[in-house]
Amino acid sequence: MSGFDVQDLLRILSVALIPGIFAITLHEVSHGWVAKRLGDPTAYMLGRLTINPLKHVDPVGTVIVPIAMLLLSHGSMAFGWAKPVPVAFRNLRHPKRDMVLVAAAGPVSNFAMAAFWALLGGALVMVIGVNAGATEWLLNMCVFGMQINVILAVFNLLPIPPLDGGRVLAGLLPRSGSNLLERIEPFGLMIVVLLMVSGVLWTIMGPLRDFFLKFYFNLAGLS
Repeated sequence: MSGFDVQDLLRILSVALIPGIFAITLHEVSHGWVAKRLGDPTAYMLGRLTINPLKHVDPVGTVIVPIAMLLLSHGSMAFGWAKPVPVAFRNLRHPKRDMVLVAAAGPVSNFAMAAFWALLGGALVMVIGVNAGATEWLLNMCVFGMQINVILAVFNLLPIPPLDGGRVLAGLLPRSGSNLLERIEPFGLMIVVLLMVSGVLWTIMGPLRDFFLKFYFNLAGLS
């Protein structure tokens, strides 16, 4: 991090803060909103169906880890999480089927937000152009918005419980398969950390991340 100073940090945060907070917050709100529609009002009753980020902030996952990753990567990579929205699956009208829909809602929201940032970036380029100073800053924000949402969506779709992909897989498998995933779940975060530290996680995620980023960059009309 040679040559890094406070000005660099402020520059990075000015681009990353808004799309990063919304990517994490709306991911969790989407889980709770779909759960409420399917019969479980737990998140609603606890006041978690709000875009107010203070209701979802996890000091480590929403603040420390993303800022540390931004600093270490000089603004090229970020990752984080919010406090999970509580869902009582037993309250869902069709628990096994609805669990799939609730779990999938988070990644789907991230793909939708990536599309929003792509369309906004494309509109900025068409209307104003790339060279204006304010437009360049906004365009960088749009690019980061696409990146962080794609990374969160792809990561959460990994079929490892308690990630969303693990929940989706558990809902699709027969009972014997879902029971196996339930036994793995207590070790799920440990597995994710080991994959991350070993570099295997990024090897797995890389092709999918690049595929979706290419799609959204094309949608925005950006090379």
